[in-house]
Amino acid sequence: MRIVVFIVLILALALVGYVGIGGYFLSYTLAGILRTGPIAAVLATAEPPSDPLALGYRGDPMAALSLPFETVRIETPLGASEAWLVPAVGAEVGRAIYVHGIAGAREDGYRHLSLLHQAGWSVLLITYRNDPGGPADPSGRYGFGLSEWPDLEAAVAYMVPEDSSPGVLVVSESMGGAILGQFLAQSPLAGRVKAVALDSPAISFKAVVDHLGRQSGKPLSAALAWAAARILPFQTGLDLDRAEVVDAYAAFPGPLFIAHGAADRIVPIGPSQTLAAARSAPTVTLWTRADHLGSFAEDPAAYKTAFDQFLASAAN
Repeated sequence: MRIVVFIVLILALALVGYVGIGGYFLSYTLAGILRTGPIAAVLATAEPPSDPLALGYRGDPMAALSLPFETVRIETPLGASEAWLVPAVGAEVGRAIYVHGIAGAREDGYRHLSLLHQAGWSVLLITYRNDPGGPADPSGRYGFGLSEWPDLEAAVAYMVPEDSSPGVLVVSESMGGAILGQFLAQSPLAGRVKAVALDSPAISFKAVVDHLGRQSGKPLSAALAWAAARILPFQTGLDLDRAEVVDAYAAFPGPLFIAHGAADRIVPIGPSQTLAAARSAPTVTLWTRADHLGSFAEDPAAYKTAFDQFLASAAN
């Protein structure tokens, strides 16, 4: 009997050790993703596409889409941050802001810019802390929205100077969804946002950690993700328990658009579907089979149809 107890104890200690060590290495990888520099360095080695509607294209709106634009400076809490303002042609239907994802760029918004400009909207494509053209965060890390949302607040104040002004539409992709969610949850200017569009939004950090952990293919991946989520705050200095914004979007009273692909290897589709099911305000969804931020490329016509349906309600 003692031998059995001893063996069970050894196995339990080995299991705890495996989960602890495996969780640490997973958290180390995730902390590296949140560190500024590594992802941008990898992206910089890729050959930029020539299609301005493809992710990774680099060039200003005139070069990309033959659209006149103005480079403006948004005063954020960390300093001035560049943005491109593309005015509507003719009567302005509304104003929109585009927020890219982690280590992305304002050019990533050209898919939405093309749709918004065609519909008569003026569009501000912003940079935020840790972007080229934006100030560096002293932490040297991305904050999964927890630190970046004041930069979006500054952009909203620029586009909508008064509470009595017509509200703004905010388009957010990937970690941009976390940034906008924190803004809606914390900013006194949240009421100036009248409509929201999301693509592959990272609205639950815990879900992202679990998703990436499961994709590691290692035994007990769910347990490793659980351990990693508890180690990460010590490695990053971020209170990542607060990086959950599904409820903020569910409570948002304006029209909402959400596109997400089931094959997303970075951000799981589950929280997006949970959000859509929790909404009572007007919501347009587009569920695809695409990878991360790939829904537009998978079927541009279907994307445009769904987005135009959303814009019809957002313009009212």
